[in-house]
Amino acid sequence: MKLLHRDIEKDNAGKVQTESTTGSVGSSRVRTTLTLCVETIDFDTQACQLRVKGTNIEENQYVKMGAYHTIELELNRKFTLAKKSWDSVVLARIDEACDPTQKADVAAVVMQEGLANLVLVTPAMTLLRAKVELTIPRKRRGSCTQHEKALERFYDAVMQAILRHVNFDVVKCILVASPGFVKDQFMTYLYKEAVRHDNKVLLENRPKFMMVHSSSGHKYSLKEILSDPTVTNRLSDTKAAGEVKALEDFYKMLQHEPNRAFYGLAHVEQAADALAVDTLLVSDKLFRHQDVPTRARYVHLVDKVRDSGGIVRIFSSLHVSGEQLTQLSGVAAILRFPIADISEGEDDSSSEDD
Repeated sequence: MKLLHRDIEKDNAGKVQTESTTGSVGSSRVRTTLTLCVETIDFDTQACQLRVKGTNIEENQYVKMGAYHTIELELNRKFTLAKKSWDSVVLARIDEACDPTQKADVAAVVMQEGLANLVLVTPAMTLLRAKVELTIPRKRRGSCTQHEKALERFYDAVMQAILRHVNFDVVKCILVASPGFVKDQFMTYLYKEAVRHDNKVLLENRPKFMMVHSSSGHKYSLKEILSDPTVTNRLSDTKAAGEVKALEDFYKMLQHEPNRAFYGLAHVEQAADALAVDTLLVSDKLFRHQDVPTRARYVHLVDKVRDSGGIVRIFSSLHVSGEQLTQLSGVAAILRFPIADISEGEDDSSSEDD
């Protein structure tokens, strides 16, 4: 059971209806404290909003016992969360979430002619903040005017999206990726406009921009961008790059030394029992499993690997690398030494829906 205590601010409270002795019904906004037993959670990745819904379980002047209520949790507004038990994985993630340094420190503009996706890469997920689509007419023999004007409108829309959505105080690097010379032409336009309008934000943060190649302007190209060695070196201090590198190391090991690369819960557990796990890769989706004993099993695996001196990397299922790990059952391990002839235990797909 999860209990949520939350002060509802006056401007955010639902309307409270009151009925007078004459039968007339009126409504007003009030400040009150609710205690909910949370039943459903809805996270909007586009708006970065978390809503919880549940029943009221404490007497309240305005909300009846057992009545359903939905609360939107926001930054800088206090609430209290209570659970019957707090495991080590959850506590570690809370500490990480409360660390002010753990923010979206990487932005990426993945583009091609007429299409651009502006993405913020946080330690926990990949957020699509803006998508720019514009039809670019083809060049005509003897005249490129329409083509060039459309490109300028497209580049301007991308520039405005960057200024609107990128917090330059937090972001350490802005990756601009495209096939061909689209990225080069865009950066030329960006700097020309920055100088023309004396845009100090763009001029002062010019060193943060980095051009890289991508196969397309679609969001899925982000994985190949983050895997680029030059990008990895530049982003060596970000968690997102660390996860991508860990997954790459696993695939390399699986290809060259398969006896040192295991995936699937049953096999990884046997490797952990042998104290052989050097790096554990696990999706956070598994810690939201509806079956509590199954969830506890994953927590126990994480604790065992940490106790034996192994490294644990928890991937977000909302991140491109986490999506890929989920296809490998959600749990994998790079071993310290090879283990052969592991018995085929239960078939643990671990990729069940939450």
